[in-house]
Amino acid sequence: MYQLIVFLPLIGFLIAGIFGRVIGAKASEYVTSGLLIVAAILSWIGFFSIGYGETAVVKEPVMRWITSGTFDVEWTIRVDTLTAVMLVVVNSVSALVHVYSIGYMHHDPHRPRFFAYLSLFTFAMLTLVTSDNLLQMFFGWEGVGLASYLLIGFWYQKPSANAAAMKAFVVNRVGDFGFILGIFGVFVLFGSADYDAIFANAQGFAEGEPKVVLDFLGYQLTQDAALTVTCLLLFMGAMGKSAQFLLHTWLPDAMEGPTPVSALIHAATMVTAGVFMVARLSPVFELSHTALTVVTFFGATTAFFAATVGLVQNDIKRVIAYSTCSQLGYMFVALGVGGYSIAIFHLFTHAFFKALLFLGAGSVIHAVSNEQDMRKMGGLAKHIPLTYWMMVIGTLALTGFPLTAGFFSKDGVIEAAYVGHNAFAMYGFWLTVAAAGLTSFYSWRLAFMTFHGKPRASVDVMKHVHESPLVMTVPLMILAVGALFAGLVFAGVFMGEGYEGFWKGALFTSEENHILHDIHEVPLWVKASPFVMMVLGFAFAWLFYIRSPEIPRRLAERHDGLYRFLLNKWYFDELYDAIFVRPAMWLGRQLWKKGDMATIDRLGPDGIAARVQDVSSWAVRLQTGYLYHYAFAMLIGVAALITWSMFSVGGAH
Repeated sequence: MYQLIVFLPLIGFLIAGIFGRVIGAKASEYVTSGLLIVAAILSWIGFFSIGYGETAVVKEPVMRWITSGTFDVEWTIRVDTLTAVMLVVVNSVSALVHVYSIGYMHHDPHRPRFFAYLSLFTFAMLTLVTSDNLLQMFFGWEGVGLASYLLIGFWYQKPSANAAAMKAFVVNRVGDFGFILGIFGVFVLFGSADYDAIFANAQGFAEGEPKVVLDFLGYQLTQDAALTVTCLLLFMGAMGKSAQFLLHTWLPDAMEGPTPVSALIHAATMVTAGVFMVARLSPVFELSHTALTVVTFFGATTAFFAATVGLVQNDIKRVIAYSTCSQLGYMFVALGVGGYSIAIFHLFTHAFFKALLFLGAGSVIHAVSNEQDMRKMGGLAKHIPLTYWMMVIGTLALTGFPLTAGFFSKDGVIEAAYVGHNAFAMYGFWLTVAAAGLTSFYSWRLAFMTFHGKPRASVDVMKHVHESPLVMTVPLMILAVGALFAGLVFAGVFMGEGYEGFWKGALFTSEENHILHDIHEVPLWVKASPFVMMVLGFAFAWLFYIRSPEIPRRLAERHDGLYRFLLNKWYFDELYDAIFVRPAMWLGRQLWKKGDMATIDRLGPDGIAARVQDVSSWAVRLQTGYLYHYAFAMLIGVAALITWSMFSVGGAH
């Protein structure tokens, strides 16, 4: 069953990718979507059989992969509770995105290629989450990077799509460089890339006598320092994939791809890979409190930073993109303070309401003739009521309205940060509370600007506003069920009394149990703080965009510097352009024009070719075609020969 779950999307990719032109667009859509639906159903079966059954881990060997001396890596599908949760998230969202795309991409001439890429993306993520060793994880890790490049740049005729795809690829290469170094470090420290061997060796690793175990950048590192460096390198990979502060710049630009791609990247695949990796390697990260402190700091900073930028964005998809960035920060805060299951719970619930919001935004864009600027929308609620209510449900879940999915998981993260013990735990608590208020404000700002007030679109656009077809709205309704009830149904097993029986050791447990015990005893004001911030965010959004719509403009004019700072995303793109891009381009031009052209080419191939040309042009002058010139040359040759003979003979005597 688990091999089917993993390889059905690959089969769909091969059919649509190789035979798409032969079987046609419709067949490509139905084959890839059908296979994903089967994989999603099997994933739910696996989720209940593993999470609620007696078996802790299922391993299905696929093939021998690499054997070199004592280094032996097999391709094995590993399914424990952590994997089962990820299988449900990836395949459920991907199946719904596939079905939704049948309607959304209806007019695109390259649908077989699009659906092939979607299935490839899903397969790569499945290989990542079912990995039994770090190399297998890295294969899937790079696979989702490749697929995201192909999907973000799907409309390759658009220069902005090409630039966004390249940006995502390059920024992820930075993180992946750290990740591969971290994998090397793990192998050096623990002598294996296999998870079971790593976790077994990790138990006693830090307890021995201090000794040099790793050379890194010329420094001799003992156990504690080596573990910290290795974990930070691994986290660098997570920062790239999961768009954490400093390596976040690719995520908003990924909006250049079709909207279903945005939903898949932001809800189920790609960005969740970093969170999964840190959770999977929790027994290793738990050995370095310094590394966990750094994880907490970056998570909290990302949650707050992305929320501030989301306040002023005008593109409907970019607002939701910065929301994703912020929510990923929440997950890393939970990981950093040891609440691994809480982080995965937020990943689980977030997948439903974020996919709902993105696909809902796609339905809006579809209704208003591909317009994405919220300033050109308004008054759409009565024209597309189903989409409106689906977006409202997604917004309630995202902002943490009581009893929705986000309420349980987001509050769990905030409470875990409050009871956490590392140096940045309280920093994480206060920034996530602040981010909760900002999240509520920009989420309701999006809803009010898009669906309420007077229509700001042209009369021609408003004439053509229409509700999306069932093939697009049914996936929205299914996701809405998850956004409403996923927290209520599963909170107990993810972070309540059913924790032990559900996880069965899939995550590091001793510190985790301490966190789970403490979050049930936090003060009432801590429990109430996310709700208070949610209400405040809603109230300000209502005041600014329903009651007195002129306030935002006046505030922006009065605080022009702050407004531009947020609108330009804290100027990170400009900063990176000045620090990295322009110097790299300048260096490239110098190496090209002065190094390559002026030195190597001029003295090398071009120089030699020019000298040969000079000699040949000089020799050509001798070939005049006149007989007396040749007779004269012969005469000079004879004279020279006689002269040489005379002198050489004389020299001999």
